[in-house]
Amino acid sequence: MGEITVQNECRLKASEMGSTLWRNNVGGFRNDQGRWINFGLCVGSSDLIGFTPVTITEDMVGKVLAVFTAMEVKTETGTLRKEQKKYISFVQKHGGIAGVVKSKKDVENLLDLCDK
Repeated sequence: MGEITVQNECRLKASEMGSTLWRNNVGGFRNDQGRWINFGLCVGSSDLIGFTPVTITEDMVGKVLAVFTAMEVKTETGTLRKEQKKYISFVQKHGGIAGVVKSKKDVENLLDLCDK
């Protein structure tokens, strides 16, 4: 199964579980005037980014917060680049949900880490 197929399945599964994720294409190109144009969040940022709603405990009066969520999609044989590992660690360190997903089951496991 190709990465695009895995990515679409993972995005749909995340949506079923309440997350909202968008495709984050990262790269660049030279336009007709010779100017370099960058796109995407940053080098190493995950394929899917967005948020997962999380209900906060009683001390926060039951408010629902959007927790930043990033999923790096890989095929079964895909490997992370150094920049991707760094990005995932950064998001996790700052309270976000981030990880590598290779299947819908990986999406479930990642999103089940937070109590919604």
